[in-house]
Amino acid sequence: MIRTHNIGFWSALLVLLICVGVPVRAQEDVGDGTTACLDCHDVTEDNGDHAFDVALNGSVHEGFSCTDCHLDIEQLPHEETPGSVPCGDCHSDVSETYMWHGRLKTESGVDIPGCANCHGRHDILASSEKQSRVNPINLPYTCGKCHENLDMTEKHVTLYDQAVQTYQSSVHGKTEIGGIYSAATCVDCHSPGGSSHHILAANHLESSVNHFNIPKTCGKCHQRIERDFWDGIHGQLVLQGDNDSPVCTHCHGEHGIIASSDPRSPVSPDRIAEATCSPCHESAALNEKYEIPTGEEVSYVDSYHGLKSQAGDQSVANCASCHGGHRILDHSDPTSSIHADNLEETCGNCHPEISAEIAQTPIHGDPGLEDNRLANIVKDIYIWLILLVIGGMLLHWLIDLRKEIQKVSKGPQLVRMTRSEVWQHTFLTVSFISLVVSGFALRYSDSTWVHLLFGWEGGFELRGTIHRISAVMLIVTTVWHLLYLMTARGRGFLRDMIPTMTDLRQAIQLIGYNLGLAKDKPRFGRFAYIEKAEYWALVWGTVVMVATGLLLWFDNFFIGWLSKSYLDVALVVHFYEAWLATLAIMVWHLYATVFNPGTYPMNPAWYSGKMPVDKYRHEHPEDPIILELDRENMASRDSVGESKDDRVRKERAADT
Repeated sequence: MIRTHNIGFWSALLVLLICVGVPVRAQEDVGDGTTACLDCHDVTEDNGDHAFDVALNGSVHEGFSCTDCHLDIEQLPHEETPGSVPCGDCHSDVSETYMWHGRLKTESGVDIPGCANCHGRHDILASSEKQSRVNPINLPYTCGKCHENLDMTEKHVTLYDQAVQTYQSSVHGKTEIGGIYSAATCVDCHSPGGSSHHILAANHLESSVNHFNIPKTCGKCHQRIERDFWDGIHGQLVLQGDNDSPVCTHCHGEHGIIASSDPRSPVSPDRIAEATCSPCHESAALNEKYEIPTGEEVSYVDSYHGLKSQAGDQSVANCASCHGGHRILDHSDPTSSIHADNLEETCGNCHPEISAEIAQTPIHGDPGLEDNRLANIVKDIYIWLILLVIGGMLLHWLIDLRKEIQKVSKGPQLVRMTRSEVWQHTFLTVSFISLVVSGFALRYSDSTWVHLLFGWEGGFELRGTIHRISAVMLIVTTVWHLLYLMTARGRGFLRDMIPTMTDLRQAIQLIGYNLGLAKDKPRFGRFAYIEKAEYWALVWGTVVMVATGLLLWFDNFFIGWLSKSYLDVALVVHFYEAWLATLAIMVWHLYATVFNPGTYPMNPAWYSGKMPVDKYRHEHPEDPIILELDRENMASRDSVGESKDDRVRKERAADT
């Protein structure tokens, strides 16, 4: 009993010592904590992910104990996961500054980057260290963790979803000398006063990327350019609080700024007029508001300098060559490069021998004719001279053309097209030409010929009306032709239009004949492969154009049945099918009916329905009508002679 009692006593004492000893040990080590922490967070153990002592060595916090930052740990080992580290206890100045991140308040805590997101946790390095997350070299990657995250940018409706990627391809992103960044980084532009903890939204008046502060922001690196900008008319307007006036980013871009020597740059010599200056200076609203002349960019493009620039000559004068790039002054300013007293020097940069008088020649608009009475008189004389001379030439050849057409119409004639067929062709011609002109006028609305036809007030609305009326005319003509095909003559027409193997052989034979490889020219029947190919191309084109045209005309109706992608496809098909049809008519049809030397000036069948028998015999010798006529001619020649032959041909032609 005594031995058993002793064993129980010593066991209870041992348990008591263990229970008391643990908190005593913790209370002793909590002041430093590091030694006790390493019992669990030691790199030599299996929990290497939590081996914080290695990360801490070499960091800005080297020598700190764990509990210097993790203030909520009161005993070791701790059971709860430590809370967030109050960096502001030491960095109170930063904590007071970091109130906003863009449009979001830091106190909201929603997707707001904390200290660790940018600086790291235990491995925080000084920004001067190349491995530091906030070293200029690494800033794009640090900021990109959020600003290249599509889920994040969509959630917060961020305007730029690839700002960092765009920046890295810019002149700023590519500038690195000896591993040291010498160009602007995210912090340089987005942080007022250079503090990365004070990033404000662009609409905030203190933001470094606010419209009115951008020149100062860029001026931190580009001091001389900033001074020139403030001296210029654009800078003066910005100082007056004008929102319309352009600042650096309007012309050069924002994150994707590329060198002016790059042809893609909006300020490259061959793009500056079109891409940079014209959006403002061709704006009717801005020109009216600031009483600026309109058409300046257009007149430049039409000038010698503009035409040379469009041809790719980067040495020719552009907007900035004469007006300046940053110190742009009004022409009335005595120090302006385009002031009357300075034009000789300005133009002399490219034309050293230029005289003062020539330098005064206006660059935009007509070359000073409104002030030169003699020049205006000469101009009027030439206009009337052109009208009279060219009009006389036109009249001369119209008279000649009339006579030639009369010659073609003389002699025995054969009916090629009935009155109904002539009218079908006429309606088709009118509707086709109207559709081509009014359709391409929409696509190429900036062209000179479009301005001449529809450039007057209400003209463009009329263009749309003409296009739709012409479309209806084409549809009606198509229905008319379908009804015609049901008649006896129409069925014969369709039967003769069906392609056969003979057409293929004759096409090969004609090509060989024209190349000198075949001895004989093929003998065509009523319709050669040339007419058949054109007819079935017309059928195909009409079906495609009517179908796609109706889809585009009544898009609000069809969008309920088809997705927008189908309507986009219809638009592409409608446009390129129009080009295909137009070029086919110009190349295939007009050569066969007009420009072929044997046909020129035209085949009269399109307006009279008739054509000379001899010409028809030459083109379609195997047509049964010609074969029958030849048999009658042969019989007449044998019995009566040539005069009888002529009489029979005339009678046959009239009967036909």
